[in-house]
Amino acid sequence: MSNILDGINRRTQLVGKNRLELLMFRLEDGELYGINVFKVREVINCPQLTTVHSANPVVRGVTNVRDRTISVIDLGLAIKGPAILNDDSYVIITEFNRSIQGFMVHTVERIVNLKWEDIRLPPEGADTDSYINAVTSVDGELVQLIDVEHVLTEVVGSPASVSSAITDNLSIDDGKHRHVLVVDDSRIARSQIEKTLKQIGVRCTALNDGKSALAQLKAWAQEDMPVTERITMVISDIEMPEMDGYTLTSEIRRDPRLKDLYVLLHSSLSGVFNESMVKKVGANRFIPKFNTDELVQAILPVLYGDGDSSPSRAA
Repeated sequence: MSNILDGINRRTQLVGKNRLELLMFRLEDGELYGINVFKVREVINCPQLTTVHSANPVVRGVTNVRDRTISVIDLGLAIKGPAILNDDSYVIITEFNRSIQGFMVHTVERIVNLKWEDIRLPPEGADTDSYINAVTSVDGELVQLIDVEHVLTEVVGSPASVSSAITDNLSIDDGKHRHVLVVDDSRIARSQIEKTLKQIGVRCTALNDGKSALAQLKAWAQEDMPVTERITMVISDIEMPEMDGYTLTSEIRRDPRLKDLYVLLHSSLSGVFNESMVKKVGANRFIPKFNTDELVQAILPVLYGDGDSSPSRAA
C-alpha cells in the first residue's frame, strides 16, 4: 500500500499550475473523502497500537513508524462519525502544521489528478462547524476534502497567543492605517490568523479562496485609492479551492495595479519545493503554519514599514 505514493517527487511539477493530486479514501460511513497528496508521507496497514489513556478520545493509540513515535487519530471519530474498525484498516501518515501524525481510515482508494478550479467550497448554509472545507466530483461520485487542520487543532489545542515579549514592546498608537487581506479555505486557520492580527492592532478582510481574493483586489484597484494604501499586505494559504495561493500570487504580480503588494504565503505544507515556488511566482516570503510569534515577527516589519518588500525572497 505504501507504493501508492511512489513518484511523489514528480508531483512537484503540479505546483504553480493550479493543480493538485488527491489521495481518496473511505471511512466507516462508506462516503468518499480526500486529502492533498503533499500532506501525505505514506500509507500503511494499521499496525499494533499502544493505548494512551490520557490522550484525546479520538486518538486510538501510538505506534512506531520509521523510528518515530506517532499518534494515530481515528478520522471517523474525529469528524463526529462512526469509529474505524480495526480489521483491515489503514493509516495515512501525514505531515503538516509542523507535525507528523497518522489518520486511521477504513479503506484507501487511489490518487487522482485534478484542477483546483474543480474543487469547490461546501454549499452555502453548511454547518459552520463542519470538518469539510471543500468538495469535488470524481467519476460522478462526491469527494469531500476533510479540513485536517481543524481536526488537528481539536486534538492538540489552539496555538498560543502572541507572547508578551512581542506585545510589550509594540507601539500601535501611531495612527497609521493597517489592513491585511487574509486568504485561507480553513475556517480554523482564518480564525487563528484574525486573532493574531487583532492582538497586534491590525484589521483584516478574510476570504476563503484565491479566486474571490483576486476579485476583491481587482475591485479595490478600480477605486480612487491605490490598493497598497488600502491594505498593507496579503497573507495567503497555498491549498485553496478554485485558485491556489501560487496562482493568486502570479495573478497579483501580472496586474500593474496590484504588483507591488507584499505577499506572504502561509501554508500547512512545508518543504524545499515551497521555497522554490515562492521565488518562481514572485511571493515575498513563505512560512509554515502555525507558530503565532513567528507569523507576527514575519509581518511586523512589513506593517511598520521597515521590512524588505521586494518579491521573491524566500524564508
